[in-house]
Amino acid sequence: MIKAKPETLEKMKNFAENFSKKSGTVVNPNKEAAEAVISGLAAHVDELGKPLCPCNFYPDKQEEVKKRRWICACNEMQIFKYCHCLLFTTEEGLPITEYLPEWHEGRQIYGLVKDPTPDKGRALSKPDKIYEALKEYVEEHGLDIPDEEIRKFAEETAKKK
Repeated sequence: MIKAKPETLEKMKNFAENFSKKSGTVVNPNKEAAEAVISGLAAHVDELGKPLCPCNFYPDKQEEVKKRRWICACNEMQIFKYCHCLLFTTEEGLPITEYLPEWHEGRQIYGLVKDPTPDKGRALSKPDKIYEALKEYVEEHGLDIPDEEIRKFAEETAKKK
């Protein structure tokens, strides 16, 4: 990965701090983990013009930029308040998993991590957005989750504000 320009790195640090306040999370208290993600985001800004999530593998980064779903703050963060990169966490350094279904890998790995600030974040937590994101997740991971279950979860989770 390319090394980010100092000014881009500073811009992404500011973004992370500001977004964490807006979303009711904190920048991961493990400074090394936070710096690694921020450096990756900054490098992608310099390379691609957008802060593409550095924690995923992309066969075609430009195509992913066009899709926008992994541009930080990614769809998972905006819909579920879940940051798989662990950049935006609770004060204990855990990702919020309260809004994820039990079959999501984040929920399976970390268990139930309650949202300490349910009045903040989740800008895209509308039933249709939740449904679309989960449907895509199910397809990408080859899961056998009935459509009715996904729709029901989306409706219930959208009400949790």
